[in-house]
Amino acid sequence: MNTERSPWRPTLRLIPPRAQGRPGTPAPPGAFGPSAPPRPSAPPRPAAPPPPAAPPPPAGPPAAPGPARPAGAPAPGPARPAGAPAAGRARGAAVRTAASVACVVLGTGLLGGAAAGAWLNSDGPPATTVFAESRELWRDLPVDELFPPEIDAAGAGPGGADRHYTRIAVAPDSDCGDAFDPLLAEVVEPVGCHRLIRATYTDETQTGVVTAGLVFTEAEPAEMAALHARFADEDLADRADLLPRTYAAPGTAAEDFGDEQRASWSIGVAEDLPVILFTVSGWADGRPVPEPQPAADATAEGEKSTIALAGLGHDAAALADDLDTRLRAAADRYAPEPS
Repeated sequence: MNTERSPWRPTLRLIPPRAQGRPGTPAPPGAFGPSAPPRPSAPPRPAAPPPPAAPPPPAGPPAAPGPARPAGAPAPGPARPAGAPAAGRARGAAVRTAASVACVVLGTGLLGGAAAGAWLNSDGPPATTVFAESRELWRDLPVDELFPPEIDAAGAGPGGADRHYTRIAVAPDSDCGDAFDPLLAEVVEPVGCHRLIRATYTDETQTGVVTAGLVFTEAEPAEMAALHARFADEDLADRADLLPRTYAAPGTAAEDFGDEQRASWSIGVAEDLPVILFTVSGWADGRPVPEPQPAADATAEGEKSTIALAGLGHDAAALADDLDTRLRAAADRYAPEPS
């Protein structure tokens, strides 16, 4: 991991308004208002005979000029030929046509502007942009942002006791070949593995150890949502045959922390980020645990199992909550600025 950030390139795509009716076919009757009445088969008969035409004026000398036009009165226009439409009606039709075109253009602009405004006035870039860019957080973030050297978890222990954890090892980023038990690896295989990062902590008494990890997947939002739904529907996060693996760093309190020493765990599949988050805890002295217990059960009120009373379920849950909070804060902080 390093502190360099990948450049953000948010894009804006305006969605055109949906056309009424099927494109290329006439609109259904009434789609834009009442239908026009049917055309009559013959011209309508006038209610009364028209008046006789006036006889033509007799030929003679030019008529005397009429009275002077008052100041400010409009000049008379040319005579309208017989059968020509009235100028007022022609101008009215042109105005109505121009107004209709303007309304269509204005309506399209308003819809497009609303789409742009909704993005620009939101709290951040589109969710799909944040999702895609979050895939590289394993590389862009300093290790201390996700796995800090010290973690204080107030009220996270049994009975609301405060817990304090110290980082004792950070694994090199790697592929996911050693992240999960084989059956769990098969379950999450559809989302792919982009990169795995892990760190191991111990509590302040150094009697317990916890590995926390993040798998950055290659999946798109729909695939992560499908895996999230499967975990929820089938209760996969609580199955003892679907456990994450430990990072047992030599020369540390966790050097004997292997598969047989796993006591409690937590695993979660994010829907809005391409990430699988997990923690797994055990005793630092290397004692085997015949029946691991999921953190959700080991932290339940009134639970009296050895794992629960020792706080190993609380350790797995506390570090999972802390890592999830840090991951989401980093995704928001490294999100592209709206433009």
